[in-house]
Amino acid sequence: MQTSNAIFITGASSGIGHACAARLTQRGFHVFAGVRKQADADRLKSETRGGLTPVMVDVTDSASISRAVELVRSSPFGASLRGLVNNAGVSVAGPLEMLPLDAFRKQIEVNVVGQLAVTQAFIPLLRAAGRPASRGQAGSGRIVIMGSILGRFSLPCLAAYSCAKFALEAMADSLSMELHGRGIAVTIIEPGSIATPIWEKSEASAFEMAGDFSHPRWDPYREMILSFRKYAESLSRGGISPSRVARTVEKALTATRMRKRYTVGWDSRLLGRLVPLMPISLRQTLLRGVVLRR
Repeated sequence: MQTSNAIFITGASSGIGHACAARLTQRGFHVFAGVRKQADADRLKSETRGGLTPVMVDVTDSASISRAVELVRSSPFGASLRGLVNNAGVSVAGPLEMLPLDAFRKQIEVNVVGQLAVTQAFIPLLRAAGRPASRGQAGSGRIVIMGSILGRFSLPCLAAYSCAKFALEAMADSLSMELHGRGIAVTIIEPGSIATPIWEKSEASAFEMAGDFSHPRWDPYREMILSFRKYAESLSRGGISPSRVARTVEKALTATRMRKRYTVGWDSRLLGRLVPLMPISLRQTLLRGVVLRR
């Protein structure tokens, strides 16, 4: 792989985005690593020996996105941008009755609107650097959307996160059809349980939102929140490594015929197929038990 191929990744400071930046840099891509904090930019730069350009970007700020596009465009590698990895995201947790609407809006703004804003801004660069699809093969431009198995079903206390991931499934489907034959292929990655800081942050957000947890208004949900805390901790410890997802992202970016969807992890492959086929009552009983173990 030559460094003439450049990739822009959002949310590269930790977790899956960081693993993708590290792997793709090692594999010869030039990586534009989107981060929000200068400390993360400095750390990423120190971890690599060339091949990576940190980019300060806030996916909820149109001016920030425009500055990121101009930085890439003016870079020596800007003319060879081959891929966009939309990975930036947050996880807002809590029962819907108690979830502040501002928290729900943040979930959608970052994970859905932000992804679309970045995609719109970078499509012209991908189109300029790419070549049209031919003979059933994907064009050289690639858009990778980081979805989740929770884009196929939801869990207690993670409705906001699933709402965003369901929306990304729709976005990937429509975008793939709209860009068909125009030199840019689109895929969505569906990881299962991943050992990533997003679950620790999700747990923290749930308890920050709880405030005075002793208040009677929390009586119907107190045990549910405590069970969810244990569930989030188990995900942080027992999920598969983000490097597994990074390998799949690399595969999507380099495959001659990129799939429309990639699953990562046994739970994504198995539950993603079986759970949507179950009767609703059985499905809800099963998924409720996953989180609310007694």
